[in-house]
Amino acid sequence: MVSKGNVDFRKTSIQHWHRHMSTSTWPGLQTIVQREELLLAPYAMHSKDSTGRQHPEPDHLYRGPFQRDRDRILHSAAYRRLADKTQVFTGQGDYHRTRLTHTLEVASIARTIGRALRLNEDLIEAMAMVHDIGHPPFGHAGEEALHECLLEDGGFSHNQYALCLVQELEIRYEHFPGLNLTREVLEGQSSRIDKTTASPTLLEAQVVDAADSITYDSHDVDDAVQLNLLTMDELLESPMVREAARRVKERSALPHDQQLRKAIVHELIDWQVSNMLEWCSHNLKQDCPPNSEAARKLPFQIGPDDELTKLKTGLEQFLHQRVYRHERLIKVRRLAQDQLREMFDQFQKHPELLPVKFQNRIQQCGLRHSIGNYLAGMTDRYFQQQYQQLT
Repeated sequence: MVSKGNVDFRKTSIQHWHRHMSTSTWPGLQTIVQREELLLAPYAMHSKDSTGRQHPEPDHLYRGPFQRDRDRILHSAAYRRLADKTQVFTGQGDYHRTRLTHTLEVASIARTIGRALRLNEDLIEAMAMVHDIGHPPFGHAGEEALHECLLEDGGFSHNQYALCLVQELEIRYEHFPGLNLTREVLEGQSSRIDKTTASPTLLEAQVVDAADSITYDSHDVDDAVQLNLLTMDELLESPMVREAARRVKERSALPHDQQLRKAIVHELIDWQVSNMLEWCSHNLKQDCPPNSEAARKLPFQIGPDDELTKLKTGLEQFLHQRVYRHERLIKVRRLAQDQLREMFDQFQKHPELLPVKFQNRIQQCGLRHSIGNYLAGMTDRYFQQQYQQLT
């Protein structure tokens, strides 16, 4: 236990350190503004141009606003729960991706793209880490079930629920609810709710969406074969995968299917990222937007060229027909959806079974939305525990 004297000492020491650092002339010290002026393109979102937060906070001496956003998301309970939430393959083993590993893979690819295009990596990473934080248990199957349960109340959207989490449900600070993220990160998440009506987005948000698409296409290919939902021969029926395999075999002979599968996944990612960087850097050089606001209005979006986009669309159709609708997955999905509906009905009949936090939200957002919020926050494992107890 820390004594009051120790707390006062630490507080005084931190204040002294801040004063010292703010007046230091050591040439190694560099502010966020100075660093971004050196590294970022004019069309990137610079921290100094951020429109701030709903609840104003003083700037941090050595951490930019988007760095702080990233760390707030990292330390949130909702982010930790992604470790036990389904990505696509519910209950098929320990190998496949979870929402957390998917999120980390998106962040990694998005940072690579952002760095090469001289965009704001801190903002990209924060947007990537929050982009799937609102997913309920059991992946898209869980989302479909919750949407059906809440259809009369506007339905359920994991993107909308992500905003609810970071603005209301996460309690980390004394003076306001939520994580108090910057408006840029919140805007990037809001733009995913309805892309038909969304305003043009920052290039950083476009990078995250593009990296998300690259990640789930490539890694669903990997998981599908590893989990024996497809054979290698069946996978090669996709023209994009077949072309990736041809490129791999041109470089070296891979005798085993497992080696070939891993090499194909690597090639799919590298091919898409390289193509995207060549295509987008050419367009950015041609248009030369002077700032991030002008970059929003560019006549193109961050993504691959037209030829690769067609191949990619074909791969996604192939995955939808041959993997996502596989009979093994459909059986598990239906069971999970039935259980979610049953739990939803149980809480409607007995709202006193809800945790106090969600009982208190009933006056604010209604019983049905409060139940939806509670169920959406559960991990797969916790949901199964609660289901066994309550039904």
